[in-house]
Parts: sequence; structure tokens; C-alpha cells
Amino acid sequence: TWHLKKIPQIVSERTFSLDSPKFEAKTKLELNSVCGIECQRKLPVPSLSDLKDLLSYETVFENGTRTLTEVNVRGLVLDPAGNTTTRKSLRKKRQIYGTDSRFSIYDKRFMTNFPFNTAVKISTGCSGILISPKHVLTAAHCLHNGKDYVKGSKRLRVGLMKTKSRGDGRKRKGAKRNGMPSFQWTRVKSTHIPKGWFKGVSGDIALDYDYAVLELKRPHKRKYMELGISPTIKMMPGSMIHFSGFDNDRSGQLVYRFCSISDESNDLFYQYCDAEPGSTGSGVYLRLKEPNKKKWKRKIIAVYSGHQWVDVNGEQQDYNVAVRITPLKYAQICFWIHGNDENCTQG
Repeated sequence: TWHLKKIPQIVSERTFSLDSPKFEAKTKLELNSVCGIECQRKLPVPSLSDLKDLLSYETVFENGTRTLTEVNVRGLVLDPAGNTTTRKSLRKKRQIYGTDSRFSIYDKRFMTNFPFNTAVKISTGCSGILISPKHVLTAAHCLHNGKDYVKGSKRLRVGLMKTKSRGDGRKRKGAKRNGMPSFQWTRVKSTHIPKGWFKGVSGDIALDYDYAVLELKRPHKRKYMELGISPTIKMMPGSMIHFSGFDNDRSGQLVYRFCSISDESNDLFYQYCDAEPGSTGSGVYLRLKEPNKKKWKRKIIAVYSGHQWVDVNGEQQDYNVAVRITPLKYAQICFWIHGNDENCTQG
């Protein structure tokens, strides 16, 4: 079952203007030089002042202006255990591990219905997921390389899946045959990225803050997926997670997969889900029972950050990693959606 948790409060303290970004960075769907499992184990536990800094955030507006909002964190109980991981496991150097276990969704009935209809395409080449009538969750590195915003993020757009109806005789540009999705593109009004992504907790890029929220210019009328707080592996049925995205090697297809998590830190899940670039930024979700009800509910508990290469004992190893939605990140994303913390006291 989903367990209710009291959420710490993220309160904005002051906002100031920054220079407009250059928007000159190249989009990198696969990251090198990141803080991996071994590196995570050695990281110190962030203090309250560290967290205030890491959770402060930049907002970029569609006219190219940019602000920085400094935040305060209230009601947080710090975990002294640090970045513990559950167990070590060696990974083979492949993005597809063993037999390719991905499913391409062709059937319109599935593609245009929940939960698959919550998957969206980001114009910089990533995927994302609808989290409110006006907001999309994706990975920060789809928009920013740690130093500057990527070229395509100045006129950022989000593609919502639509399928061509039979009654439409005119062949629209971009419409695909055989039930393949075409997209209805919507402009992005503003983008929020936590400062933790720009800084990195260590010298390398730390993936703990690889998430961003996009506010759409116009609301959509589709069913979206709610956020949930990521439970530990032990609390998941079969440790199984699910996500759907638009993998580059299956052009024009929505690709779904599910797999078990093999390792975790406080902020990250390490797993063997088969995925190719393009699915980065997908919402990772679980299906658990609602408390005191017989109904099952899907909620997003992580953001798929992608396939990463890291140095482990001097050797290059790889894994697929997802950024967990912790109580703090839940509070921040919820604050971005609602603009206040009244709706974000429990998760």
C-alpha cells in the first residue's frame, strides 16, 4: 500500500533576476563523469544549509529571462545514515541487458489511455510525463548540461500523443500510419531546475538533482499521473518499476518496460531496465494499493535519468539510473505545481 508521509515545507525566501542564458550547450542524452555507486557511498550527508542551497532553483521563461529563487526548508528530519546503498552488483557494458524486454505500444486503445497517454516527448529529444493539467516532469540534463541551457531549450515544446482518426481523410503532416503516434506540440511557458543540478554534490555531476518541471502555455485535458514518495526497494512488490518513453532506436513508437531495481541510495535507484537514449526523462511509476481501499493506484516515484558510465575502481562500468522522489523533492515539485505549500503537507 501507499503510506502517507508528512512532507517538509519548501518556502521561497527571495527571488532575483539573473542574466539571460546563452542557450549554447549541446544536448547530451548520455552522461559521462557522473558520481556513481561507489562515489555516492562516500558523499557526506547534506546539512540543512546545503539542502537550502541545493533546492533553490532557477526559472527560465519563454522570453529568455531567468530568475533564481532562494528557499528555506522547514520541518525536515535529517537522516544520519547517509547515502547507503543496499547491495553491490556488477553490470555488463550494455544498455540492453540480455534479451531486449521492451514493448512497443501500437494499439490506439492503450496508447491514448491511462497510463500510457501520460508519456510526452520533449523537443530536445527526451521524454517526460504529465503531472498536472499544466506541468510536465523530465530530467534536468535534457535542458541544461550543468553549465548552460541546451540550444533547443530556448523555444522548448512538449509533444502530447495523438492518433490520427479514420474520419480524417486529409493526410496531416507528421501523422503516422499503423497507429503510430503523431504529436500535438505545446509551447513551454517556464522551466524550473533545482540549483543542485548546476552544482553537483561532488566534483563530478551528481545525478541526485537531475529533474526539472516544465509549465505548459496551455493546459491539456488529459488524465495525468500523481506524484508519490519513493518507497525503499523492500516496500515494492517484487521491487518492480515501470516507465514509458520514446526511445531513439524505435522512432515514432511509444516504448514501455518494467523491471526490478537492483540497488538504491537515498536519492537514486540503479536498475537494469532496457532503455535507449530518448527515453531519458520518463516518469518511473509503481502500482500500489490505496490505504483502506481495494483500488490500485499508479504514482510517479522517480525520473529516469538514463544510461550512465562511471568509474568504479578505475574501470568504466555502466548502469541505468533513476532519480528518486524523496519527501524533499516531492515538496519542491508540489510547490512548483501549486505555487504554495498548503497542498503539499502530505504525500
